[in-house]
Amino acid sequence: MNDQAEVIGHPPGLFILFFTEMWERFSYYGMRGILVIFLTTEYAKGGWGWTNSDALRLYAAYTALVYLTPIFGGIIADKILGYRMAVVLGAIIMTLGHASMAMDTHTFFYIGLALLIIGNGLFKPNISSIVGELYEGLNNKKDAGYSIFYMGINAGAFLGILLCGYIGEKTGWSYGFGLAGVFMFLGMLQFWFAKKIFGDIGLKPSKALVAVGHEVNVAPDTPAHISRDRIIVIGVFAFFTIFFWMMYEQAGGSMTIFAKDYTNRVLEGNSSDIFKWCDTLLVLAPMIILTIVLIDLFKKTYKNILASNLFLGLGFTLIWILIIWMLHREFSATNSEVPASWFGILNSFFIIALAPLFSKIWESKYNPSGPVKFALGLILLGAGFGLLAYGSSSVSQGARTASVSMIWLILAYLLHTMGELCLSPVGLSYVSKLSPPKIVGLMFGVWFIANFIGNYLAGITGSFIDKIVATYSLSVFFLFFTILPLIAGVILISLNRLLIKKMHGFK
Repeated sequence: MNDQAEVIGHPPGLFILFFTEMWERFSYYGMRGILVIFLTTEYAKGGWGWTNSDALRLYAAYTALVYLTPIFGGIIADKILGYRMAVVLGAIIMTLGHASMAMDTHTFFYIGLALLIIGNGLFKPNISSIVGELYEGLNNKKDAGYSIFYMGINAGAFLGILLCGYIGEKTGWSYGFGLAGVFMFLGMLQFWFAKKIFGDIGLKPSKALVAVGHEVNVAPDTPAHISRDRIIVIGVFAFFTIFFWMMYEQAGGSMTIFAKDYTNRVLEGNSSDIFKWCDTLLVLAPMIILTIVLIDLFKKTYKNILASNLFLGLGFTLIWILIIWMLHREFSATNSEVPASWFGILNSFFIIALAPLFSKIWESKYNPSGPVKFALGLILLGAGFGLLAYGSSSVSQGARTASVSMIWLILAYLLHTMGELCLSPVGLSYVSKLSPPKIVGLMFGVWFIANFIGNYLAGITGSFIDKIVATYSLSVFFLFFTILPLIAGVILISLNRLLIKKMHGFK
């Protein structure tokens, strides 16, 4: 495997996985980006006319379950299917899920959601494990490989929210849901026809130590008092990560409702022109970079996996056609109405832009301890909601619509993304470092369950938006999400020395 021509200094298989994951995240975030908007849009405009409360409760169940099923999907791959077949089967099931949602009936809609939850469980944990196996004997490149793979995740989220959101809101909801399925199917075909490039990787259940589908490097056996202390630290981090995701995942819920109903999204004159050009640069820059990588991959692999390249090329051709059509349509219009789902792309854009900076900070002398990083993540999250609370202070009690400046939402997403970069990558790293070798899988299971609880609580707490706005105000609603993570962050800072002590040498 290691004698293949490299693409940007890495095995070509990495970029097959990169683009496969990109299409899967395109489908997931594309659908999630319009789910609540579709459910709450009035029936006359093609939606279901649900209340915000009902829509966010469904959103809670869906986003929570997609974090629960990977626990079982990793076990199934480890024991029965192997990583590769689990990925293919998961992709097929998710494709059927998107197709079912595009049928535009209540029954098929719920069947589609169920299929997406099941398919995600098989796909998500196991494609990451294949990345790890690519770097056997190349441990010095593994971290960089995962960083590149992470960019594929964010590229897919960016494009999915952008295009599925635009087409869903501007053309028709069924087209938005269906488009997500088209690219999931192309991603599966691209992966399947590239199997020659992977050799035996991911073909059979691995006997290596695997935690719910994620390869990890764990510490050797340690004395029982030390192990117990480290488990306590993991438990503390897992507890506080519940609070983080409970607030952060308002992005697809109450923050989307804020964008839809309370944000001034109609731009005129110079403001419209400025937005059109900024949006064009925002879209074209990552597409050009991805296309350059794609061309390099084609040059290195077309003789071995021509069919895979053709499906990948078809997918990118369709993306370019849709982007050119979208930009032409927007420039042809006199004014601009920003889709409510558009704001969701900001998270992925800010991650891609800021990740190198945060990586440099973590490698410098200013690198804070794990608990402090967690605390910073929570504090930045609270600060983002503080801006939304301030920005919405002019919205009167009981108001169902308003025209708050979009700058508050943009700044909130910036701070939330900075918070994510402080907390999310750190969490998995500490679970892998601190877990006793015999229960690594169990501890990762605990971590996924914490994500499951956090995502469920995100939808449930967000569902109170109408009640709180009617009783108090929109500003009070966002103040709750401001104060809680700030308190949690301060508590973590106060626990910093105790937690470092209980890590027994890990930093």
